[in-house]
Amino acid sequence: MESPWERVGDNLYVVSSPTNPFGQVLVALVTPFTFDGEVDWAGVEKHIDDVINAGADGIVVTGTTGETSTLTDPEKIRLVEVGKSVAAGRAKIITGGGSNETAHAMQLARQSEKAGADGNMIVTPYYNKPTQAGILTHFRMIADATDLPVILYDIPGRTGVPINYETILRAAKHPNILAVKDAKGDFAQVSRVLNQTDLLYFSGDDANVLPHLSIGATGLIGVTANITATPYRQMVDAVNAGDLASATAAHMQLEPLVRAVMTHVPGTVAVKYILHGLRRIGSPRVRLPLVGPEESEAAQIEAELDHVKNIPGVDFSNFRPDRNAAAGGSLPKVAGTTR
Repeated sequence: MESPWERVGDNLYVVSSPTNPFGQVLVALVTPFTFDGEVDWAGVEKHIDDVINAGADGIVVTGTTGETSTLTDPEKIRLVEVGKSVAAGRAKIITGGGSNETAHAMQLARQSEKAGADGNMIVTPYYNKPTQAGILTHFRMIADATDLPVILYDIPGRTGVPINYETILRAAKHPNILAVKDAKGDFAQVSRVLNQTDLLYFSGDDANVLPHLSIGATGLIGVTANITATPYRQMVDAVNAGDLASATAAHMQLEPLVRAVMTHVPGTVAVKYILHGLRRIGSPRVRLPLVGPEESEAAQIEAELDHVKNIPGVDFSNFRPDRNAAAGGSLPKVAGTTR
């Protein structure tokens, strides 16, 4: 297996990779809601445009951060359609979330492909706790269902089951399975897979983006990038150019913001709270069973934000959080459906 590093000058190396149909700076997009829990479609359009202008070249709609578990199938498909329309070729639109029912995930993949999705991110089946053979069959059948390039999403903290190293190697033989989003934090496994396959790796942990990039990952699928994708763009571009010092500077700038987003409440909740405080979305509401931050949690988020200094693409000087608006959660008019 050839090394993933390519020498381009004296002591300068950049990551070389197979053709990448996904982009490098991918935003795990929140789904803006109105106060009563309905999708704010105008807000969705504005937010997609904002993150693309900030440097994102890929967007994952209907993923964990997009509250996929409480979206209806028609909402998921419309999010793909709206994403494609707003992006207008400026960024790839990836459908995310999938299902823990293989047949349903196959159906969603076909509908998303018809709606114009550029790729499909498939999460490990959750709650069922299948064997590795079941996980592999699930992935292969969904990958067979369309011509979309596939990202496998490895997040055992949410699904209860990891994708084992051997399973990733077997899945990599499928012609449509091209990438992994890693939220497991097993850097040794990442290195082994990169050495033995042509899979692209995306960091799925905002705090570990630079470490992942430094060992050969292609890019990130980030939650904090909803607030500003610009420093992630700078970090990725710096790594591509072999400029570790600039990449590290971007990483250090982002650290307190990542801590604010990822530490005290679910990332979706924190991002919506912060975006609303910046007046970039109309409401911080989430759908139940998610709820907005409690007073103590909101205070912790705000205390972390006090350490954010001079991050490109975001200005906290006019940050005005609204704890009352964020409190509780909403029940939409139509419940999420399995089909």
